[in-house]
Amino acid sequence: MLQVHHVNRSFGDRLVLDDVTFDVRRGRLTGFVGGNGAGKTTTMRIVLGVLAADSGHVTLDGTDLDAAERRFFGYMPEERGLYPKMRVLEQITYLARLHGVDRGAATRRATALLERLGLGERMNDRLDDLSLGNQQRAQIAAALVHEPEVLVLDEPFSGLDPMAVDVVVGVLSEYAAQGAPVIFSSHQLDLVERLCDDLVVIAQGRIRAAGGREDLRAAYGHARWEIDTAGDVGWLRSAPGVRVQHFDGGWAVFEADDDAAAQQVLRRALEQAPVASFGPVRSTLAEIFREVVKDEDTTEAAR
Repeated sequence: MLQVHHVNRSFGDRLVLDDVTFDVRRGRLTGFVGGNGAGKTTTMRIVLGVLAADSGHVTLDGTDLDAAERRFFGYMPEERGLYPKMRVLEQITYLARLHGVDRGAATRRATALLERLGLGERMNDRLDDLSLGNQQRAQIAAALVHEPEVLVLDEPFSGLDPMAVDVVVGVLSEYAAQGAPVIFSSHQLDLVERLCDDLVVIAQGRIRAAGGREDLRAAYGHARWEIDTAGDVGWLRSAPGVRVQHFDGGWAVFEADDDAAAQQVLRRALEQAPVASFGPVRSTLAEIFREVVKDEDTTEAAR
């Protein structure tokens, strides 16, 4: 397990990371989400040893990381860092060689990985002849070619179309299934929600929430319900323990104080007309993110 312990970092007088602590478990995909300037990239660079923390430390399976152990990490920066004039296969092979892979194995790995990522027909092209989406696939290949023990990816899905996203997700899931801790940042909350087992939410340099996706949904999501009937449910607006969020004739989404209040709505609806559907509504990651950040900011302002 990769663990970040109480990491702090400032640039001049500006505190960028404030007691950042979270885990990235083996065999699971962890999404690292936050707005621009929240501290995601700085945290990742400290994990990789590119930046030093002012205090705190990072461990892998309980051992403090050093440069030798970080050689077995795979990293994809948000900014593309490959050589635009080099041919794709040539430079992915070269990067594997820099990690100590012998020439034959490096070529085989690079070829297989580029084919897996959908670049088999373009591997002998120069990087700058590829579309931005295909350049992103090549960047992902560069992070994976030495078969890293830990994967740290900064906005890996930027510029990818939905089919390419599915291909990349398949590759990352395979690495996670082999036991590698995998963490990636993304602004695409719907994508993170679909892909990740665990989530870490950061805002203003502080971890606001961390844990399993369903655990966070249970902890921060509101108790909401959806009902669709053949009648008119306008009476919901005055029902006790209920707050209507959306309403259209016989359809509504509402919050309920508890299950008893929600079941009372169902009973009343059934007395008036047939009910086509009734059930809880799952909170989206975007809703949870807004709720977590809002709650923490409200608490901070009250201090």
